[in-house]
Amino acid sequence: MDWSDYAILAASLIVGYLLGSIPFGLILTRYAGLGDIRAIGSGNIGATNVLRTGRKGLAAATLLLDALKGVVAVLLASLISREAALAAALGAFLGHLFPLWLGFRGGKGVATYLGTLLAAFWPAGLIFAAVWLAAAFLSRRSSVGALAASIAGPVALFAFGENTAGWLYAVMTLLLWWKHRENIGRLIAGTEARIGAKK
Repeated sequence: MDWSDYAILAASLIVGYLLGSIPFGLILTRYAGLGDIRAIGSGNIGATNVLRTGRKGLAAATLLLDALKGVVAVLLASLISREAALAAALGAFLGHLFPLWLGFRGGKGVATYLGTLLAAFWPAGLIFAAVWLAAAFLSRRSSVGALAASIAGPVALFAFGENTAGWLYAVMTLLLWWKHRENIGRLIAGTEARIGAKK
């Protein structure tokens, strides 16, 4: 790789970050007249916390848009190269976790992770989605679904021979688990809220 290749990767990472940092949960809830979602429930800007407002439609829209920003970032960069697409995937994920506009305090990244994975390698994305839905349904806890699916994602990539992507998503999984550290503590203590519960 020469300097131009590194420049392309850096640009893809930055564009992905800017797309990923759009706080759709915050934007939608404010537009709906619900105030600042960060003052509700867990204080998170993601779909699970939006659901705590009782507005299922807004929660679904947040989930979709948070996933789509990851899809768009990866598909745009994929027009350049596979490596650029993976850089954009990481950028979009980091943007959601640490958005510049919100003092680097963002969401937990599950929907954006899924969106980037579907765009980067859709079979692994489908496996992620299936594990997420199954684990969340069985446990009635969104965090359980997210944690289980985030393990399934890189495992699926490695199983399909997508080793470079597998290592990238393994790092993203570690970040996702770190963002869920309080949820993990509550799961251990048996106090984690069920899906749809209002705090």
